[in-house]
Amino acid sequence: MSELKGIGESEPAPGAVSGEEPEGASKAARTPVPGAVDVRALTALAETHHARAVRPLGTREIAGHLVKVYAIEAPGRVVTEREEASALHVAGPHLELGRARGSLGLAVLILHAGGDGDYVLVQTWIEASMSDLAVFLGPAGRPDEMRPGRVGLAPCVWEAAVIAHERDAYVRNVLDGTGPTAERLAAWGADVTRGHLR
Repeated sequence: MSELKGIGESEPAPGAVSGEEPEGASKAARTPVPGAVDVRALTALAETHHARAVRPLGTREIAGHLVKVYAIEAPGRVVTEREEASALHVAGPHLELGRARGSLGLAVLILHAGGDGDYVLVQTWIEASMSDLAVFLGPAGRPDEMRPGRVGLAPCVWEAAVIAHERDAYVRNVLDGTGPTAERLAAWGADVTRGHLR
């Protein structure tokens, strides 16, 4: 039997007749939670979820690609120049093979100084309105130990927020933009997100 027995169920409100809906009860609150949902883990994540600082670090040319660079910093962490240089170095060999993966020459690099380690994400816009994503990871503050992440590893909630902005910036400025390509790329490079992301 599931440990979740009773989730979404409630005792009748004082004065309510058994089986009668308490005032303000929602259908969602009465819906049983599927057994694969880890309620304890989700609750723990919700209780510790916090904002993280994001800041743009400019646009660079790496391996023939125009790359927009971001830093995401967990509380108490700061992306250093050494870590930034290491992230750019990690991205180089990946981007050098970009044409073989259909790269259009535009990429976003996210350097995330996380609470449990450091992450470098390289998202490249490729043919047919798709993108390619590579994730590298390593111990916190030891950028020389970055290695490719496991197959299937995807962005965390903070990284996904930057990627969501970048999807919109790419469509807004490059695909739907007007004027010469150089002007659209300059507008794309200037269209950044910053502040604190939840």
